[in-house]
Amino acid sequence: MRSEKKQESEDIEELAPEDIFECKMCGECCRGFGGTYVNSEDIERIAEYLGVGREEFLRKYCQKSGSGIVLAQKEDGYCVFFKENCTIHPVKPRMCKAWPFIQAVVKDMANWKAMANSCRGIRTDFPDEAIVECVRKVIEERGE
Repeated sequence: MRSEKKQESEDIEELAPEDIFECKMCGECCRGFGGTYVNSEDIERIAEYLGVGREEFLRKYCQKSGSGIVLAQKEDGYCVFFKENCTIHPVKPRMCKAWPFIQAVVKDMANWKAMANSCRGIRTDFPDEAIVECVRKVIEERGE
């Protein structure tokens, strides 16, 4: 006889990432949300793409946020690299590549719902548990 918990997990609807998110290319994820954190690899990759040195990149395009570094934002709240679309799309930061399949959703489903308030591509019309499980699988497949 199966345990009740195992039965519940087997009853969770299997969702594919495209079931719960389809990018609408609206750019809303490039605005607000406290900035886009960049790591050393992001910094090196973007700086090389722009043809500038690391220090110049940091000075011109980044700012400190707590103990981390984020891409600067323009006065309108958009990322400094957003002009109708992402101007660094081929080398965009890992945080941007991951959107909206991020660890914060696995920790608290309320984060998915909050992100959906400003992202037309995020669907919330599936059971919370199924969405969290789908996000968790995507993160695992990325090796995080």
